[in-house]
Amino acid sequence: MALEMKAVLAMVLALSSFVSLSTSAIPGTATFYTQYVPSACFGYEDEGTMIAAASDSLWNDGAVCGRMFRITCTGGTATDNGAAQPCKGGSITVKIVDRCPSTACHATLYLSQQAFSAIADPVQGEINIDYTP
Repeated sequence: MALEMKAVLAMVLALSSFVSLSTSAIPGTATFYTQYVPSACFGYEDEGTMIAAASDSLWNDGAVCGRMFRITCTGGTATDNGAAQPCKGGSITVKIVDRCPSTACHATLYLSQQAFSAIADPVQGEINIDYTP
């Protein structure tokens, strides 16, 4: 019986460490855009306002289309407008609806203006984020 309990405990510990690794937040940057359609993923379909465009590093030939990302503002960047703390606190979930090609993208994620405004002062222009796909 003790051997079975040890095996079960070992499996639970192994699974819990896997879950915590798979949900770790990834650091990145975010800015915002205001023209939401057409999008590379959904054309002229209205996908709401809690949306984002993915940079080339996340795009993966469109495989990221429709995926949900949890975003948390972690602070200002060197290129922001100098505010000590642009973050409003809390997190948001956005749907990837578009691609931001490397020639135009200056951030990991381009959030809709509404999504950006929910977590940071839009005057900042760019913020540091943690995101979880």
